[in-house]
Amino acid sequence: MSFMFQAVAQATAVSQCVLGLLALMSVASWAFMLGKWRRLRRTQKQGAAILEQLDHASCLAAALELLSGIRSSPFYGIARRGIREFNRISKTGEAALLLNGNVRRALHYGIAEQMGKLKSAVSLLATTANTAPFIGLFGTVWGIMNSFHAIAQMKSVSLATIAPGIAEALIATAMGLFVAIPATLGYNIFRAKLSGMESECINFAGVLLNRMRHEAAAHPQGIRFAGLEEAA
Repeated sequence: MSFMFQAVAQATAVSQCVLGLLALMSVASWAFMLGKWRRLRRTQKQGAAILEQLDHASCLAAALELLSGIRSSPFYGIARRGIREFNRISKTGEAALLLNGNVRRALHYGIAEQMGKLKSAVSLLATTANTAPFIGLFGTVWGIMNSFHAIAQMKSVSLATIAPGIAEALIATAMGLFVAIPATLGYNIFRAKLSGMESECINFAGVLLNRMRHEAAAHPQGIRFAGLEEAA
């Protein structure tokens, strides 16, 4: 390990810049993965509790009251879109007829909006995974070119004289792979988790739509849900 630090310290300015860039990319990707993992884990726990509450609540208003206290959840944003549209059409007296059209579209828009937020910056991992090996390869090529240039100026050449330059070049390749491999794994893991989260959002929207249908049928004179729309 000390040999690697010594090789980096003796590297050319270009090689040091390449290694510094790769180190920054590694720190950024790990910080993003840890933060995204914590957020998705918290969102999944909240989603399970919200779905259970929505399914077992005596009335929709009680479930929405619980949801209004979890604004960080994507389910809050989805419900806010659906309830806002429901409140608009309830004034027309045809809420039962418009639920399948207007509210369904509002819920779909809410799902797309919230999934867009959850997927934000995931492309950072894909970019890191795709570019880090080539950045490392550039550092390797530059290091080897520099070594060959130094060899050309030497009168006598031995393994001891060229080994440091070659080692410096290979460190850049290893660093590129060290950055790219975790980013690739993280990207694939988050894609799978986000796909599962999207399914949960769709399930939530379906349960919410069914509850709104029941409420509309039970109150043909019209009903309006307070809380989410005002909190928005």
